[in-house]
Amino acid sequence: MLYHIFDMLQDSGFPGARLMNYITFRSGAAFVLALLVAIFAGRYIIDRLQKMQIGEIVRDLDLEGQLKKKGTPTMGGLIILAAILLPCLLMGNLGNIYMLLMLLATVWLGLIGFLDDYLKLKKHNKDGMKGKYKIIGQVGIGLVVGVTMYLNPSMVIVENREVISEETNRVEEVIYDTRQVKSPQTTIPFVKNNNFNYSWLTEWMKPYNDVAGWIVFVLITIFLVAATSNGANLNDGLDGMCAGLSAIAGVSLAAMAYLGGHVIYSSYLNIMYVPGSEELTVYMAAFIGALVGFLWYNASPAQVFMGDTGSLMLGGVIAVFAILIHKELLLPILCALFYIEDLSVILQVAWFKRTHGGRIFKMTPLHHHFQKDAGTVEALIQRPVRAIAEQKIVTRFWIIGIILAVITFVTLKIR
Repeated sequence: MLYHIFDMLQDSGFPGARLMNYITFRSGAAFVLALLVAIFAGRYIIDRLQKMQIGEIVRDLDLEGQLKKKGTPTMGGLIILAAILLPCLLMGNLGNIYMLLMLLATVWLGLIGFLDDYLKLKKHNKDGMKGKYKIIGQVGIGLVVGVTMYLNPSMVIVENREVISEETNRVEEVIYDTRQVKSPQTTIPFVKNNNFNYSWLTEWMKPYNDVAGWIVFVLITIFLVAATSNGANLNDGLDGMCAGLSAIAGVSLAAMAYLGGHVIYSSYLNIMYVPGSEELTVYMAAFIGALVGFLWYNASPAQVFMGDTGSLMLGGVIAVFAILIHKELLLPILCALFYIEDLSVILQVAWFKRTHGGRIFKMTPLHHHFQKDAGTVEALIQRPVRAIAEQKIVTRFWIIGIILAVITFVTLKIR
């Protein structure tokens, strides 16, 4: 809104009107505004949740400090939603398709999480919305994003091409095609030419291989949105864990969006140039600011939990963002901890059914495994012997998250 108002004022000589042209200025403003909204509006929302007696429902799983969380206000994801949406509406270019898709994904996934939290509170148990309905919602937004990227004429890329010196056999420069093309290309790590086109998988389907490539891309999009959203949801079990990991991933994605949306920086890194995607930096700045502000209240001991309103949205938003900047195949590195949480539950359930009651881990999702002493339950993996304090688990997960974010970012240059 402010972006469009200041855009109209530029020709009038209004002081500072041209500042809105700078992505860095609007991103910085979005971060600060999101931080302030999360801190100040957050206090009001927490007080309202307490008055409405919207507290966390806790099952006794014999975890240290677990019962102390009972009654702590949940649905704090409303704070994150407000702190993301308001700065984006004020500072973002609402004529940019990338920004519009991110706002749609935020509201869509936030609504699914809100309904899940509401049903849990209404039923006074942890069941909430049936899993199949969550999956339908996640598949729905993945389908919308994938199909929009295929059909929208403004969502294009400019392919990078290396000019190799005959004398040294090294890259002399990186040039870009003059054409902007629609292509289901993405970035893959650790290879010399790090562009991968999904249509290469369907070359045997000529002359329909291009359309088939886009179908593969849409299916990958749906899978990644669902997997990342559910992984973040499972990861949200300890104070500050999911919010911290999501903010760390957000910093890496914001940098990649800014660089990939600037032709000079794209050329330096030898990555595809995605015109218009630089606007996503404003969104991600608000996303990071909202999470940092939320941590003001969510850090141990938490005064509020994000609930599914926040966690389902955070993972899905991270996936959609990576997809829009054509970096979705970097998610297995960046969000490895979310996927490990997914995998731990899948393996535990499969093993339990196969052995009629056996366990691989002491408890899943995986972070709860570290909260139990060895011997408390029969499981294939008993280490660590002694339960680890919640704050230490969170801090160690954050450290691993930082390492993964750095590795993800440097893959743009290491090949």
